[in-house]
Amino acid sequence: MLALGILLAAMIGLALGLLGGGGSILTVPVLVYVLGVDAKAAIAMSLVIVGATSMVGAALHGRLGNVRLGVTAVFGPIAMLGAYAGAKLAALLSGEVQLALLALVMLVAAGSMLRSARADIGTAASSRPVLLAIAAIGVGILTGLVGIGGGFLIVPSLVLFARLPMREAVGTSLLVIAMNSAAGLAGYLGAVPLDWTFLLRFTAAAAFGAMVGTALGARVPQATLKRGFAVFLFAVGGFVLFRSRDALHVRSLGPAPTNPRAVPSATTTAER
Repeated sequence: MLALGILLAAMIGLALGLLGGGGSILTVPVLVYVLGVDAKAAIAMSLVIVGATSMVGAALHGRLGNVRLGVTAVFGPIAMLGAYAGAKLAALLSGEVQLALLALVMLVAAGSMLRSARADIGTAASSRPVLLAIAAIGVGILTGLVGIGGGFLIVPSLVLFARLPMREAVGTSLLVIAMNSAAGLAGYLGAVPLDWTFLLRFTAAAAFGAMVGTALGARVPQATLKRGFAVFLFAVGGFVLFRSRDALHVRSLGPAPTNPRAVPSATTTAER
């Protein structure tokens, strides 16, 4: 099971390197449903994995001149504040509710990818700093709440509101995701247990995938990739939503009963 998880980690990194976002949204479902990690721990762990993998991708894109540090200096800190706030807000929600929110975000991401695959995003005639700031805080909150990088929102925001070409938006997005993830993780530290040995293995596989994805990014048709990945996201998002459907119902008879089938920890899973 761990070997399958490592293979999926490499695929997550591959998608992240190719698309500048989207792949990281699969990290939590892989940790929860494939490796049996508790939902809250999985969200915190995903921030480590996504952040480190994005940093590798950002470094590679930086060597190609695809990272705009000036835009990052504006977008990044605002998003980091949102990520930290989202992580603190997550303490008020159950893991089941967080998974349901993640499923809804996955479905929105899939729709966004299908839309962008049908037509190129046009560059705005002028920069829109207010809208850019709103997008940054929104992406940050989502990062902290459900453990996603938010690249599927960051890339179009940078193109539309910061007037970046697509390749620069992808590279800049990866650096912003790394910053977001670090801020979100800071909000979780001490609140959930983390298996750092397991995280190192998973992150190394994802980082390798990101390196391969970045190298292939200029050679693979983006529209075809986005269509296929969007269909996959619809399927996974629907599955996660179905599994956490109880979180969408209002409970009127007191607190939810405890689940007798406790989810094993990451440490237990990694030692199998």
